[in-house]
Amino acid sequence: MSFQQILVAVDDSPAGLAAARAAVDLAADLGATVRAITVLRDHVLTGAIGGEPANTERRLAAGGRSLLAWVVDLASARGVSCDTVEQDGDPFRRILDEADAWDADLIVMGRSDRRGPSSPYLGSETAHVLEFTDRPVLVVPRAGERARDR
Repeated sequence: MSFQQILVAVDDSPAGLAAARAAVDLAADLGATVRAITVLRDHVLTGAIGGEPANTERRLAAGGRSLLAWVVDLASARGVSCDTVEQDGDPFRRILDEADAWDADLIVMGRSDRRGPSSPYLGSETAHVLEFTDRPVLVVPRAGERARDR
């Protein structure tokens, strides 16, 4: 199996940032291309904080663009071609849609840092992508995390 188009789903969590680093490192080793996607949930933050929708969404979008710029810089430093996609909506659906549209060979995602009794190792978005994709998925823990530390 050859990985030439690597889609990495990024957010600002430690595991999301580790996923970006892993995707870029893998692409550098394989001579592959990276596409970074970040998904902003429609109105979730606005509803949670009760803020002005336009201002909150503008700030959230600016944070997403900053995160994607960081991934592009990371890739550029390794000589890896990287483009970006910013989406709104349900993260796992947008990730799967982008993987299909771009014909990704591999999806790279961070493992959730959240721990809970029903899903101690995977976040719900990662679990949904694993459940519904027909593509290989690399799940990356946060930097420095080892299995015996959990």
